[in-house]
Formats: sequence, C-alpha cells, structure tokens
Amino acid sequence: MTKISLQELIGQGYNKAWNTKKFYKVIKGSRGSKKSVTTQIEIISKMMAYPWMNVIAARRYQNTLRDSVYVGLKSATHRLGVSHLWTFTVSPMEATYLPTGQKILFRGFDDPLKMTSIQLEQGTITHLWVEEAYELENRDKLDTVVEAMRGIIDDPNAYRQVILTFNPWSEHHWLKSEFFDVKDEDIFTLTTTYKINEFLDKDTIRRYEKLYKINPRRAKIVCDGEWGVAEGLVFENVIFEPFDIQEKLKEQLQLLIGLDFGYEHDPTALIVALLDEENEKIYIIDEHYEVGMRTKEIAKMIKKKGYQKSIIVADNAEGRLIDELRDDYGIRRITKSEKGPGSVKQGIEQLKNYQIICHTNCINTKEEFYSYAYKRDKISGKYLNDPEDKNNHLMDALRYSLQCRKSKIIIKTYKGGIL
Repeated sequence: MTKISLQELIGQGYNKAWNTKKFYKVIKGSRGSKKSVTTQIEIISKMMAYPWMNVIAARRYQNTLRDSVYVGLKSATHRLGVSHLWTFTVSPMEATYLPTGQKILFRGFDDPLKMTSIQLEQGTITHLWVEEAYELENRDKLDTVVEAMRGIIDDPNAYRQVILTFNPWSEHHWLKSEFFDVKDEDIFTLTTTYKINEFLDKDTIRRYEKLYKINPRRAKIVCDGEWGVAEGLVFENVIFEPFDIQEKLKEQLQLLIGLDFGYEHDPTALIVALLDEENEKIYIIDEHYEVGMRTKEIAKMIKKKGYQKSIIVADNAEGRLIDELRDDYGIRRITKSEKGPGSVKQGIEQLKNYQIICHTNCINTKEEFYSYAYKRDKISGKYLNDPEDKNNHLMDALRYSLQCRKSKIIIKTYKGGIL
C-alpha cells in the first residue's frame, strides 16, 4: 500500500488553517490559491481520523452542489488513495465513510430551515462547510443552520466548526464586516493567493502576473484575494444566480449577443443574454473571454457555441474583422455596433433600466461588474459621470448586444444552436 504524504499533497500555506479548532474558520482567497482543494482533503482525512465527525457541505443553491463540492470531495478520496472506503450517492446526495458510517450531507441554502431538522442514524453534525460563501445574501441564512448544530458528542476532544471559503468581491459584503473587521476569539481568518500554490503551471502564473500590468484593479481581487472596491461601480442593478438556462430558453425571450474584439493584450469578449422586456430583466447566460484570438478562432468559437445563425452586434472599430467573419467564415448575421458621441453613456443608462441577472457560471462577466467603475476627480476625489476605459470588455459587449432589440426577433432553437 502506497503511503501518501498530506504535506506533499497540500503544499504550503495552510498549516494554521488546518490545525485551528476555532468555531469559525473563514478563508478568502484569489483564484488558484488551493483553498477549496485543501478544504476537501482536510474534510476527508479528518473524518477518517475522527469517528465523531459528520459534515454538511453546502452552497447557496442546491443545483450547484453536484459539479462543485460533491465532485471535489469525491476527487479528494481518490487523491488520498481511499476511494474504496467511501460511497457517494446522488439521490440522496451524500457520502458515507464505510468503516464507521459517518456522513457528508450535501445541501443548499435554498431553504435553510430544512437543514435545521437533519438527523443522522449515528452521531450528530459537527462541521459545516459553505463553499462560495459570498453567495449567501446575509448572516441570518448562515445563523439559521449554525444554531441547529447541536447534540452530544461522545468524545472529550471533539469540536464543532463552520468553514467558509470564497473568492472576495465587494468590500461591502457582510462577510467582511462580520468576520474580517472584528476581533473574536472564536474566529480564525486567512487570506490566500495563487503565490502559495506551488502546483500552478507557468502559463497560469504568467497570466496572473500579466493582469497586474493590464488591469490592476481586477488583479487586486483575482490575484491578491482582496476585497473589490464597491464605491463608484457603474452597475449596481446586478444579481448573480445559477438559474436554469434551458428553462429560460423555453420562455422565448429575445436573444442579445455582443462581441468586443481584442488581440495581444486585450481579450476578445463575447456575451450572450436573454431580454425579458415585459418584466424589464436581462438574463446573462453565456460568455467567452480570451486573449490573442485570431479571426478564424473567433469564428470557430461562435460556431462551437451555436450562435453562427444569430444576430451578433460587434465593435464597429474593427470593420475588417466583421467583414471577414461574415464573408469568409460564415457568421452571416454579424453587424457593426452603432457608435457616436455619448454612445457609451447612453448604452450604460439603457442597461440601468433593467434588472440584470447574471448566471454564476459567467465568472469573467461577474469580475467586470465588480471592477467597472466611474472615474474619480483627482482633486476632489468625487466620482465623475464618466466610466473608466478599463475592466470593460464584456461590459462593452453587453452594451452592443442591447442593439439587438431593434430586430425584435424572439429566440428560436434549432439542432446545433439558437437564433
């Protein structure tokens, strides 16, 4: 039997977090900082060491569990070489440590009260892990479940713990004020970055380091794991939800697609949304965000996603690219955006007339919403009614997409795509 070293498997940066027994363990971190993987390995290994330990692994929405924490914890059993000692089932969604019958229950905060009545055949819930904890709208949702973590544990060395892991976004989020801005003997906090991840490949590290030069405001969140600045953001009419995209497509809403071109330093940004004019809502359902794309690669991406027959409104500063996509690569309904004096501000104001619901899978769009801000007067420090020309590639594409409204074509699906 091959022995696996936990230290070698996890690497540096998490020793204090691993060993703390404080009731709240709150870890925010940048992309690629190992926080989720480390937590998954910790839960599996500690459950095997502590027969009194049972866990709820949770996210805000039940329908996001299977492809995140469920897969992650299952993967952890393989990485530890102990998968034969565990069973994972989808219905009910749970994991069982076979030698003892200990459980990991997977739950969403869609109805927190349902989590308060959980009963186990043996033992009690001792640990709660909330992944992507920033998705919780308020402290009350968390407290409802935490207050139900009770029951006798027949081990004098046992302890209970709430583990929160997340990527930081707005500095106004309740997680900051409740856990990071206070001193409490029951709270352990940690901020981690990609720099402690010795397992990252060179290309990933290079992309992160490049972001410091081309988009420092975004790098503060993505690379440094710091809170995003909430003041001065252009859009405050945005929420993020994992809504059912296929169900939305059935509603026959209007399709909006915008395309902003980039190349060496700036990304090519495609955004796809559904317009519910009657209820004044825009649902963002898809994105593409990639640096260094050539015309052929852009066309291939559009076709792969099934939008080649759809109306696409693209940046009119790149007329040559639009002509090539239409005439040489078969993207027949791509068209130039209308630009003119004040068109940026006008487009922004039009978007502010809608509630924007962005799917949680659209990570790059989310990051731009949290970093696209107004300029600040250098003398007074007050914000001006003029957005900064950065952190805005998908935002520009979203503005362009709104020009699809003129077509008034209701979405239709066909084999291989939508139009």
